Amino acid sequence: MAHQHVVACSLLPLVVMVIACCLVGAATSESSSTMQCHEDDQAALLAVKSALLSTDAGDSASGDGSSADDQADNYLSSWSPDYFCCDWRDVECDNATGRVVGLSLTQDANLTGAIPDAIANLTHLRTLVLHHLPAVSGAIPDSLALLSDLQTLSISYTGVSGAVPAFLSQLTELASLDLSYNALTGAIPASLADHPSLSSIDISRNALSGAVPPLFTGLLSSNKSTTDGVYLSLAHNNFSGAVPAGFGSVGFAHLDLSRNGFSGDPSAAVFGHGKPLLQHLDLSRNAFRFSLTGVELPEQLVYLDLSHNGVRGRIPAQVATLAGLKTFNVSYNQMCGVVPTGGNMPTFDAYSYQHNKCLCGTPLPACHRGH
Repeated sequence: MAHQHVVACSLLPLVVMVIACCLVGAATSESSSTMQCHEDDQAALLAVKSALLSTDAGDSASGDGSSADDQADNYLSSWSPDYFCCDWRDVECDNATGRVVGLSLTQDANLTGAIPDAIANLTHLRTLVLHHLPAVSGAIPDSLALLSDLQTLSISYTGVSGAVPAFLSQLTELASLDLSYNALTGAIPASLADHPSLSSIDISRNALSGAVPPLFTGLLSSNKSTTDGVYLSLAHNNFSGAVPAGFGSVGFAHLDLSRNGFSGDPSAAVFGHGKPLLQHLDLSRNAFRFSLTGVELPEQLVYLDLSHNGVRGRIPAQVATLAGLKTFNVSYNQMCGVVPTGGNMPTFDAYSYQHNKCLCGTPLPACHRGH
């Protein structure tokens, strides 16, 4: 009997601990449930869902017998009032406040219609990603100007058209902007150049045109740290004119101006010792005219494509000393002289130099006297 009493006493702390854990767990669950999702955010998300599913396309059947609306609903099936919205797919909440701070809708051809104005009711949003939604169309709504906390905005691989909105300059916390692979037209708003925080812009693969404003002027004036370098891609558009002279002061890590109608001499803006972070430089398929002779190349270059321009002069011997260079292309230009040797140069074949005026030496045919 005494033995049973000892056993019971020894088990008592364990029982108490288990009960306490259950009570704490229940309290934690109840506490977190009150912070899981703000009712305004949940209402906004349900309105977003309704807008993206309320199209005539939803009434037509697909090949497997289900409607497009049903398929889209499968993607947003977790978006139900029966669950806290912070548990919904592709929704991120702040752990301290329970407010929705991130929304990412990606890779769904069944989400259709315009970008819902209801997104603007997610007033604490920091990240908005709408990626690979080919049936989403129309202009970028001005209502998004209300998202004053937004730091990352990505609307890419969609059917979105119209202009790059001028209100972007009002989103002063915005650091990263991706509007690539859309059907945007018109010019880049001049006001975007004065943005104080933007350090990454990708508006490639659109139908934008006109001259490019001196982007990142506001960033330089704000003295905000950009230790990782600035990212800019304007590739595959219809931009024209000269590269802004102010680019010479920008600490680019990635600069892609390829497949446009840029002209003039960009060397002072994109080359030189003032580009210690530059790893990727693509100026290909433009109308640039300048001499590469004597140009100082950034030491950290990994990718350099100057092909399909009007570049003249000689290839700098410095190219052979760029230890990290993996891609080098000066084809379809007007260059002359001997191709440098040593370093990584043996890794670049004749394709890198073809269709120039008079380049010679390995891997091209041998030079004649006078080169």
